[in-house]
Order: sequence, then structure tokens, then C-alpha cells
Amino acid sequence: MFMHLIKWAVLLTGFWVLLSGYIQPLLLSFGAVSVALVLIVLKRMDAVDNEPTPLGFGYQATKYLFWLIGQIILSSIHVTKLIWSPKDKLSPTLAKIPVKNVLSNTSVLYANSITLTPGTLSVDLEDDVITVHALQKESIEELKQGGMENKIAHIWGLNK
Repeated sequence: MFMHLIKWAVLLTGFWVLLSGYIQPLLLSFGAVSVALVLIVLKRMDAVDNEPTPLGFGYQATKYLFWLIGQIILSSIHVTKLIWSPKDKLSPTLAKIPVKNVLSNTSVLYANSITLTPGTLSVDLEDDVITVHALQKESIEELKQGGMENKIAHIWGLNK
């Protein structure tokens, strides 16, 4: 339990310093107070359910992060080409994508991955169905084929 809180303290402190960008005593004290309050809430939450949630930073998370960054770069190039091409290449589409292979607690990760990928936006997630808006109908078809979903299920080792 103690190591769990230490990991969160290090992560939150690093995140605070990274986002603030200032190393001034007043701001650092605000950050320390904020981190302490979050740790108190986290400890109380862990005490209620007796299940501290481990940080998922390991090989799978690193592998997923690099894969997602690659997808974001490729999609950014694709969206840039779409924007600079004639308007007839755009075919905005809204569709419901069923989530088949990913556990329900990881479907939020899937929906956020869709949103992070340029050209697509997760609009709603309800009952294992994600409503997605895309700039091109082909993007919806790619999602329906399940490539991203299967990649997430494989990386995190989670299948229904």
C-alpha cells in the first residue's frame, strides 16, 4: 500500500512540475499541497474498496504509447492531405462501432484512442458501442474492421 502511494506521489509531482514549468517556492508548495490532497483521497478510496489499483506503467503501456503516437503521426499526415486536397475527398460520417474484443473497463481507452487519432472523434460510448464521427467514410470502415480494437486487446492482454 505504501509503495502504491509513493508511485502516485512521484507521478503526480512530476506531472505538476512538467505542467507548471516554474520552480518557485510558492508554486512548488501549491503543487505539494495538491499532491498531498490527491494522495489522501486516493488512500481513502483504496481503504473503501480494499483494492489499490496498480499503476499500469510497464512494457504494455510503453508499447501501446509508441503505437498510439505512430497512429497519431500517420493520421495527422492523412488529415493534412485531406485538408489540402479537393473537397470531394471529404465524406464526413457518423457511425456506431461495436466494441467486441475489449473489456468494458478498457473500452474508454479504445474510445480515447479513436479521439486522439486525427480525423476521428468518439462522440459517445454506451453499452459497448462507440459513436464515432470521421472526416472520411474509409476511417469508419477501418474502425469497423477492428484493427485498433484488436491492437488494444492484444497489448493489454484483454479479450472478452
